[in-house]
Amino acid sequence: MRLFLNSKTALIAGGLAGIGASACCIGPLLLLSLGIGGAWIAHLTVLEPYRPVFIVLGLLFLGLAFRRLYLVAPACDAQAACAANRVPKMQRLIFWIFTPLLLGLMASPWWIPLFYH
Repeated sequence: MRLFLNSKTALIAGGLAGIGASACCIGPLLLLSLGIGGAWIAHLTVLEPYRPVFIVLGLLFLGLAFRRLYLVAPACDAQAACAANRVPKMQRLIFWIFTPLLLGLMASPWWIPLFYH
């Protein structure tokens, strides 16, 4: 569990899980909007059964990043980079920029059909 105590690692893992959760829906839509088509695009939906697992992992990692950024006091030396006040502020800014994006990706199967009508 020591690996996930780093907020940067948890945020990156949450991002990858969010991308995995939306790969079955966003991938084909993005390729088709770029004009790339073919029968092979149907194979991109092979990740659909794993979508709930990716969603749970994404929410777990986002929760761990939130916990590390806001609830756990940083333990570092006075000379370390984490002691600087701007490093936690930048990490929190990045967290709040990417969290809505990742949640939007996870919810993509519900909002993408709105654009097909």
